[in-house]
Amino acid sequence: MYFKSIVLAALLMMGVSSGLAVADSDQYEGIEITVNINQASADELATLLKGIGIKKAQAIVDYRDNNGNFKSADELVGVSGIGQTTVDKNRERIQL
Repeated sequence: MYFKSIVLAALLMMGVSSGLAVADSDQYEGIEITVNINQASADELATLLKGIGIKKAQAIVDYRDNNGNFKSADELVGVSGIGQTTVDKNRERIQL
C-alpha cells in the first residue's frame, strides 16, 4: 500500500510539473521580426519576409526605386509576383 502511495504521489508531481512547463511556454511570445520596406535591402527583405525570395525582394527594391517609398503595406501588391496573401502573411512584420 505504501508503494502505491509513493507511485501516485510521483505521478501527480509529474503531472503538475509538466503543466507548469506548458504554462511558462504559453507566456513566451518570442522575438518580433520587423522590416522597414522603404529602407531594407533585397537580402534583408528576402530573409525577413515570409514567402519572399531574392527575386521578389529585388522586385520590391526596384519598385521602390522607380515609384518612391511605400505609403502602406498594401501597395506591395503593385509589385509583380506579390499578391494580397503574401502581404497579409507579412503584415505584422512590415514597417514603413
